[in-house]
Amino acid sequence: MIRRYTVALMQMDTQNDKGKNLETACAWIDEAAAKGAKLICFPEVMNLIGKNIGEGGGREEIPGYTTERLCAKAKEHGVYIHGGSITQALPGEKRSANTSVLISPEGKILATYSKLHMFDITLADGTPYRESDRVKPGDSIVTVETELGVFGMSICYDVRFPEIYRLMALRGAQVIFVPASFTMPTGKDHWEVLLRARAIENGCYIVAPGQIGQKPAYAAYGNSLVADPWGTVIARSKDAPGITYAEIDLDYLEKIRKQIPSLENRRSDLYEVSEKK
Repeated sequence: MIRRYTVALMQMDTQNDKGKNLETACAWIDEAAAKGAKLICFPEVMNLIGKNIGEGGGREEIPGYTTERLCAKAKEHGVYIHGGSITQALPGEKRSANTSVLISPEGKILATYSKLHMFDITLADGTPYRESDRVKPGDSIVTVETELGVFGMSICYDVRFPEIYRLMALRGAQVIFVPASFTMPTGKDHWEVLLRARAIENGCYIVAPGQIGQKPAYAAYGNSLVADPWGTVIARSKDAPGITYAEIDLDYLEKIRKQIPSLENRRSDLYEVSEKK
């Protein structure tokens, strides 16, 4: 296992032009790999953002056009790529899925993960907003063993549900991805707090690349960051599209978990967090 390595976070201003978005993504992969990154991570809906996430024009199968391009780049440079998420077309289903892919240095898809938690709310004026009307939630928690450590996968709104992060940590997750497209109002008050909390609670690295810029329906918050197992923000993006780098140190992670052994000190005789099969 590689104990220390560089991760690159791609803070994108994805728009309604898939070709241009992917040209940017591929150029940034080239740049990050040239600077020594072993793990390259993208934000939520990295390849296309239209008026609504899940609208028909952005849907792709997996494997498909976007994942094939990312796989080719991973193989070209011998790096791991976490593809943020794309809007996945589902056979026989009107709804799409908001799905992440993890790609190996050999250019193979190691794992996929579909966002579990849907943003279904009623606005103050009584208007309902239901993400689940157009996006089908996933049905599994995903962790993956790699030579860079054990990865856990989540997307955006999932970060508000600490149970899945604890379950991933109990499976051994050391680095957990949170690709996102937070809005400005929730971002400024909640984004960093939630990410640091998940890192501290589970003694893990949280790698959170975000969208930035004006989208058709909202302004994205950006502030891509990496929080270490102590909860310190060790890297944060500038207020613009671009690449941010951080060092992942698994020896430091083990040191923190020994110093504050909260995973070991749980009262499993009184309570438990378990996954339903």
